[in-house]
Amino acid sequence: MASLTVENYLKAILQISMQSGSASVSTGELADTLAVLPGTVTSMLKTLDEAKLASYTPYAGVVLTAAGRKLAMRMLRRHRLIELFLVKTLEIPWDQVHEEAEHMEHAVSDQLVDRIDQFLGRPAYDPHGDPIPAADGNLRGRSKRALPLTQCPAGTRVKFVRVLNQGPEFLRFLSRSGLAVGVVGAVVSNISEAGTVRVELDGHAIDLGYSATDKLLVEPIRG
Repeated sequence: MASLTVENYLKAILQISMQSGSASVSTGELADTLAVLPGTVTSMLKTLDEAKLASYTPYAGVVLTAAGRKLAMRMLRRHRLIELFLVKTLEIPWDQVHEEAEHMEHAVSDQLVDRIDQFLGRPAYDPHGDPIPAADGNLRGRSKRALPLTQCPAGTRVKFVRVLNQGPEFLRFLSRSGLAVGVVGAVVSNISEAGTVRVELDGHAIDLGYSATDKLLVEPIRG
């Protein structure tokens, strides 16, 4: 059975790889994500390499093996299903579920995770719009049309489908603004010189800087 630390490293490698689109993940990226020293990361990557869960090459990065990716997907499935369960059934705010899921994902059984999955109706996305892996490791949901809100010109109607910045403060800001996954709005203005986007949501407007809109993925709505 893999340790909690091993599971966290594998999941982090997978998530960084999925976000960047590159199979290889650098030591620095992992250190930043996990908030640990690069030397600590290097030591763990050697352990993962010896366990044949990852292939580590000094100064080049780390790539998950088939076994490592399978375990990482299993942990990602647990995490995202638990987050959705906490939001849907216990009505815990989306800015609080990450830490709870971090603890719970290591303790629950696969049988319980499958029951949660069934209870929720085999969902494709978690509360933040991230795709949830199925039991076979394949991602159920992918939004091919999704793009950062930054790229949408004035006059575009959009549906918010994913939040990439899942820091608690940012999520609370979005909640106060009435912005959540599934909400539909309209881009009133997009001023590149100022780096700001104004969006109208259900009768009120919200101004966002590009640092925020780059982390909000939307689907343009025609008609």
